[in-house]
Amino acid sequence: MTRLRRKALVALFLFTLFIFGTMMGLRTLKPSDGFSDLAPGMDFIGERSERRRLDVKDVVVSPGQFHMSSSDTKVVFTRSDREYSIFYDVHIFYYLWYGSPSVDNKYIHWDHVLVPHWDPKIAASHAQGKHTPPDDIASSFYPELGPYSSRDPKVLESHMAQIEAAAAGVLVLSWYPPGVGDDHGEPTEDLVPTVMDAAHRHSIKVAFHIQPYKGRTDQSMYDNIKYIIDKYGKHGAFYKFKSSTGRVLPLFYIYDSYLTPPESWAELLTAKGSRSVRGTPYDGIFVALIVEERHKYDILASGFDGMYTYFASNGFSFGSSHQNWKAIKAFCDANNLLFIPSVGPGYVDTAVRPWNNHNTRNRVNGRYYETSLQAALSVRPEIVTITSFNQWHEGTQIEKATPKKTVTRLYLDYQPNQPDHYLELTRQWAENFNKEKDKWLM
Repeated sequence: MTRLRRKALVALFLFTLFIFGTMMGLRTLKPSDGFSDLAPGMDFIGERSERRRLDVKDVVVSPGQFHMSSSDTKVVFTRSDREYSIFYDVHIFYYLWYGSPSVDNKYIHWDHVLVPHWDPKIAASHAQGKHTPPDDIASSFYPELGPYSSRDPKVLESHMAQIEAAAAGVLVLSWYPPGVGDDHGEPTEDLVPTVMDAAHRHSIKVAFHIQPYKGRTDQSMYDNIKYIIDKYGKHGAFYKFKSSTGRVLPLFYIYDSYLTPPESWAELLTAKGSRSVRGTPYDGIFVALIVEERHKYDILASGFDGMYTYFASNGFSFGSSHQNWKAIKAFCDANNLLFIPSVGPGYVDTAVRPWNNHNTRNRVNGRYYETSLQAALSVRPEIVTITSFNQWHEGTQIEKATPKKTVTRLYLDYQPNQPDHYLELTRQWAENFNKEKDKWLM
């Protein structure tokens, strides 16, 4: 009897452990976001959009390619063994802030500090200090390339090849003005020409993601836009968007745009503004970040041309919550604005914010990513952004990762899938996105 009771207890324990593991795997997906049984190739219901189409220029064929054809939104390459495309309505956020001793004489960003919580009581219950690469890096995943330098030409070439493999046609480059870096890094603007040259070799376009540096104002933004267009506007990789008026204009993403009041943005982005870029050589398509619901009204009053959501954590903000995208899209359509939803493979930033576990979104072997992509496509956007190619601190990267275990760390990985799993998923959904758009515009 004792033996039977022991076996029953063991069985009950294992069953409880299984249920707990399953719940942890699915805990971050809301009931309204449930996994879809619809695979790429499905039909979607939504409003027909005819406002804008992308423009493709100056495409370069990579070595080994002997035929190329293009449309408004893609370029098709034909090799001897296969045909494939990259799509200029799939944009991916990219970061240049990493450094390593072999190139930069020190680690940059891989040794990121553990950011303390603003509440001292909560902060006291979590680890402090900073990471010590190469075995201990500021990420829950470990890159296949190791803790690399963004200045390493071989790394840049690998990144462009991976982005091309993912079929993402536009790299959205995190950008600070010359001499300015983020709080934990160093200036990187001098590296931009090298990035653009590398992107051009792979037929990838580059858009700019202007960051909220100290002292960013409408006046400094005018200077930034002028600088970028004057310096890079004629480069073959410089991305331009075909507007509803038929003008082909640069597209800029403005991160944390809500930090500047609408009346200041209006000086820059409305025709009557005191330093307006409208109708000048420095005009563009300017896309603001929507975090809270009220931001959509501020974005409209500011003179922006559209809004994007950035965050890969469903439910983290109003803008990043999939269930709100239909309403945001309707608002944008009614006001002739672009709505650009951002999707990501998951989210985990506890390697830099150890107190933020409640915002973790587990990858579930790619199912979270596919659910996000489905949510984006269901509102029929003209552009989809991917967060991100290589934001390793927040665990949103689709860059190749490798399994790694050290004495003190066990890193997450993509197993049982291969290191390129999220690149492949991105390509599949990019292809599906463009098939669906062809149907929407019939």
